[in-house]
Amino acid sequence: MTQVVASRVTRQTVGALADGAFKVLLAAVYIACAAPLGRLLGTPAWLMVVSGVALLIGGGIEIRYTRDRSMRTYTRLMIAYDSGWVLAALTGLLMARQGSRAGGEVWMGYQTAAPLVFAALLIAATPVQMASSTQRDASD
Repeated sequence: MTQVVASRVTRQTVGALADGAFKVLLAAVYIACAAPLGRLLGTPAWLMVVSGVALLIGGGIEIRYTRDRSMRTYTRLMIAYDSGWVLAALTGLLMARQGSRAGGEVWMGYQTAAPLVFAALLIAATPVQMASSTQRDASD
């Protein structure tokens, strides 16, 4: 007997999808506007492009694994990612305020490394056991 189990879409799932979509959108902006954004932030255009590619990979993987990983895992990773983002932004701002030209590079460096770490941890996380496969095994 075959059973069809509809996946339940929660607010957390929508939030995880939106987070991934935002990263993909931001990646497109970084890549398309690398030169002007680089000038504004005091970073080389190549760093903007590399950061855009990293965000594109991270956001794509985040969207791809939404159904396969627990929302608890997503929530923890998003909190860690966003906390690091805030710290990197504050560090970059403080550096710029003190006259350093490396503040933008610190901020963009984080945005290059963090999405790839996020994606790697998400891929390595334990997959969610699907209720439909458990029910199917029990009915066979």
